[in-house]
Amino acid sequence: MGVPPPHTHTPISNSDINKAALHTVQYCFPLHNSSCVKEVRSIAENILMHLFFFSVSAFTVFVNLLVIISISHFKQLHTPTNLLILSLAVADLLVGIVVIPVEGIKVIESCWYLGETMCSVFHGIVFSVILVSLYNLVIIAVDRYVAVCDPLLYISKITIGKTVTSILLTWIFSFIYNLVILYCNGQWYRSQAHKNCHGECVLFISFTWGIIDLFVSFVAPCSVIICLYMNIFKVARIQVKAMNITSRIKISESKATKTLGVVLSVFLVGWITYYIGSLSDDYLAHSDVIIAFLSWVVYIHSFLNPLIYALFYPWFKTAVRHILTLHILAPSSSLINLLPENC
Repeated sequence: MGVPPPHTHTPISNSDINKAALHTVQYCFPLHNSSCVKEVRSIAENILMHLFFFSVSAFTVFVNLLVIISISHFKQLHTPTNLLILSLAVADLLVGIVVIPVEGIKVIESCWYLGETMCSVFHGIVFSVILVSLYNLVIIAVDRYVAVCDPLLYISKITIGKTVTSILLTWIFSFIYNLVILYCNGQWYRSQAHKNCHGECVLFISFTWGIIDLFVSFVAPCSVIICLYMNIFKVARIQVKAMNITSRIKISESKATKTLGVVLSVFLVGWITYYIGSLSDDYLAHSDVIIAFLSWVVYIHSFLNPLIYALFYPWFKTAVRHILTLHILAPSSSLINLLPENC
C-alpha cells in the first residue's frame, strides 16, 4: 500500500477574507424579521467616505462661521442686506453641523439606528432649514428689487428693524409649518407601518399635504424670486445706459445685486432640480442613488455661498483676513473700514 500524501492547508489571505465578508448579506437589525439590508463596504471605502463627509461638514461650518463673525462684528456691515446674508449663513451653518453629518452617516451605514422619533425630528430640521434658506432668498430678492427699482425710497422702506422682523417671522413660520406637516401626517405619534423595512428613515406625506407643500415650498417662493429678478435685470439694463451719471452707491448696489443673483441662481437650480426629480415617482422609485444625489445638490449650496461671497465681495475677503490674523481682538476693531473706495 502506498503512503497517502500528507494533507496540506492552503493559507487564507486577508484579501480573501475581505472578499468573503463583502459578499455576506448583513442586516441593519439582524433580530428583526423585516430589517433592511445593510450595505457592506471595505475598510478603505469606509475611511474615505468618513473623511469626505467630515471634510465637507467641517468646511461648511468653518466658512459660514466666517460670514457670521464678519457681519456680526464689523459695524460697517450692519445693513439690511447683510443681515439677510447673516440669516442665510446661520441656516447654512445648521446644515453643516446637523444635516451633512447625519446624511453622511446614512449614506455610509445605509441604516437608521436612531429610531422613528429622531427620524421625524431630523426631517423636521432638514426641511425647516431649507425652507428658511428659500424664504430668506425671497426677502433678499425683495430687498434687491427695492434697491434697484426704487432706490430713492430704499432707506425708508427697507430698515434694519423691518429686516430683523421679517427674518424672525421666516424662521418661526418655517419650523411651525414643518411641525404641522409632520404632525398631520402621523410622523410623531404612530409607527411608520407603511415603510419598506425596519432601519430606514423616510418621510411619507399625504397627497393633500403634498399639493400644499408643492405650493408653499416650491411654486410660490420660486415664482416670486424669478419674477422679481426678471424686473431687476430689466431695470439694470436701463441703468447701464445711464452709467455716466451713476453714483458710487448705485455701483455698490449693482455689485450686491449681481452677487446675490448668483447665490439665488445656484440655490434655485439645485432646488428646482430636486423638486422636479422628487415629483417623478416612477423614475425615482427604484433609484436611491438619484434621490441621494438630488438631496446633496441642495445641501452643497450651504458651502458654496461663502465661496461666492469671497469671489464677489471685497469686504468679505478683508473681514476674513482680519479674523484669521486675530486683528478683530484689537480695541475698536469693529470700526475698521472694510469697503474699498470703488465699491
